[in-house]
This record gives sequence, structure tokens and C-alpha cells, in this order.
Amino acid sequence: MVRIGVDLGGTKIEIIALDETGHELFRRRVATPHGDYRGTLGAIADLVEAAASSLGTSASIGIGTPGTCSRATGLLKNSNSTALNGMPLQDDLEALLGVPVRMANDANCFALSEAVDGAGVGARVVFGVILGTGVGGGIVVDGRVLVGPNGIAGEWGHNPMPWPGSDEIPGPPCYCGKTGCIETYLSGPGMSWDHRNACGQTLSPAVIARHAAAGDEACEATLRRYENRLARALAQVVNVLDPDRIVLGGGLSNLDRWYETVPRLWGPYVFSDRIDTKLVRNRHGDSSGVRGAAWLWSDPGTIAGP
Repeated sequence: MVRIGVDLGGTKIEIIALDETGHELFRRRVATPHGDYRGTLGAIADLVEAAASSLGTSASIGIGTPGTCSRATGLLKNSNSTALNGMPLQDDLEALLGVPVRMANDANCFALSEAVDGAGVGARVVFGVILGTGVGGGIVVDGRVLVGPNGIAGEWGHNPMPWPGSDEIPGPPCYCGKTGCIETYLSGPGMSWDHRNACGQTLSPAVIARHAAAGDEACEATLRRYENRLARALAQVVNVLDPDRIVLGGGLSNLDRWYETVPRLWGPYVFSDRIDTKLVRNRHGDSSGVRGAAWLWSDPGTIAGP
């Protein structure tokens, strides 16, 4: 069985085709039509048509999206690509493509990819983390994506930063309408905001990390604040979910130091005498999301709740 996966991102749309063993048969990406819902549908359809023409065979289609479909309305919600919110994305795609599609949140797709044949292989409970422009999470239990009755399982980024210091209250504003969300601290823009707030410099996370490695004390302090917050935020996940493995993805997952410092720092916040949860780097990098979308058709089902 050939599986097609589509990763619908804020800046790019990527498509991949995998055979039954996970071998890549086709890949292509295009820029996302910014703020253009109909243009986005057309871009996805064009990519699927190109893949089908190249493959010369039928294939299942899975779509990874920002946000999630509301069970009440069938419309997309909670997307930071706001042009998609309130739109019947799955219905429109099925009508346009003429075939059924499976659709899941991009963080769920990331978690599924890493659980199937990535850094979470062999683990019963995997929590997949996206640390990028936004902060997302997905949960896979025994190879099945946990969705939940509200379609928001794993959405840890829009909980408040746990055990906040006095300087973290009320916290920066979030697009969701709240303040002090985990996303506002642990996203790429959140790290840049924190650095600017501390020392007046506007730097990207990559530049902050590079300057810290070169001995810049202000940048080093920003990374230390970040890893302390990441440790607290993940400790809360461990306390609630107790996963076997936490897999980090997204651009900010590439700093080697997190995998040593965060497990050392989360200890005081985890309600246990020992911590066997492993914090690991993703195996498939930027491809995890699109691969997970393809694997939606091998997932034996989703755990959706009553």
C-alpha cells in the first residue's frame, strides 16, 4: 500500500509518498499561499495530482494541519494559520480530491511518525513536542494517536507556565487571548522576546545559541532561562501523562544541551522518587510531520474518548 502524506504549514506545504516499509517514493514542497484558503486547497490538490501521476498507482492520503477539526462543527479551530480557522478543511479537500482523507493535528503527526519508525520506536507512550514558531504536542499510546473527546489531547502549549517566578506573572500575551502560555516562552518568537525583554537585543534563537557558545553571557542567560522553563513545562507533562519517551521536534529541538540539562532540571518538579522517562531528539527531523501524515492510514485508529 502506498501512503501519501501532506504537511500543511504556515510557510510551506510538503507532500511525501511512502511504501509499506517507510521508503520514500516521492517528495515535493511549495510555498503556502499566505492568508488564501482557496489557494491553499488548490496547492494541496496540485501536489496530490503530481504525486499520483508520478506514482502511477492509487494511494491513501493523510493531511497534517495546524489546529484541529471541531467535532461540533467540522470546522478547523485553534490554528495559528488563522485563515484556516472556521473553514471545513477536511470536507473541502475530500470534495476537491474525490477520495477520503484522514486529517490530524501536525503535532499528532509528528508524534505518530516518531512512534512508528523514529526515536519513539518500542515505547508504549510517546509524547511528541514541537518547539518552533509555535509550541505543540501529540500523544501516541500503543501506536494509536490520542485525540480526546475535544480533539485537543497534547495541547500543552496553551497551558500556563507551571511554577512561575514573580517575573513570569502575568506573562506575555498569547494569540489565544490568554497571557503566560507555555508557547509564549518556549516558541522561537518566545525565546527572542525573552532575550529582548532581558537585555534589549532582538536576536533569533539561532543567533542567541551561536553567541552563547562563543561566550556571550547575556545569550547564555537566555538559554538557561529557556531550559529551566522547558524542564518545568515537561515535568508537568510527566506528572500527568507519565510517558515512556518525550521526543523533541521543531527548530529549537536542535540544541544538544537540552538533552543533558532538562532531565537534570526537571527532577524537583516531578512527583516521583525516580524518573525513567527519556528525553530524546527526533529521528526524522523536518520530515516527521509529513511522514506522520502518511502513517495516519496505518494507525490502527485514534483514541477519541466517549
